[in-house]
Amino acid sequence: MAWTILIVDDHPSFRASARVVLESEGFSVVGEAVDGASALTECCRLRPEVVLLDVQLPDTDGFHVCAEITSHAEHPTVIMTSSRDGSDFGSLVSTSGACGFVPKAELSGERVQELLGP
Repeated sequence: MAWTILIVDDHPSFRASARVVLESEGFSVVGEAVDGASALTECCRLRPEVVLLDVQLPDTDGFHVCAEITSHAEHPTVIMTSSRDGSDFGSLVSTSGACGFVPKAELSGERVQELLGP
């Protein structure tokens, strides 16, 4: 069974390319969101198993959104992403509730699967 994923990013070109990459590698993209507010709405509405969440969103930062998403008892696994290197964020990724970080340039189904585990 394919993991269901919600892609959260304000850049349409990244959302489109992430969808193609992940779907071609067996994931099921169930929706997209462009900012933190729509990410929270779509998480509740779609109930994805995984949220691919950009660190920098137009209305808030992804770390705040991640904390909100993971504060619920039954929540999706969150993977943070950015065009910047993960080391730029220090401990923010590990303390946000996310299971890990993937640079946008290195996004692949394999990288996502490694973070999700067996």
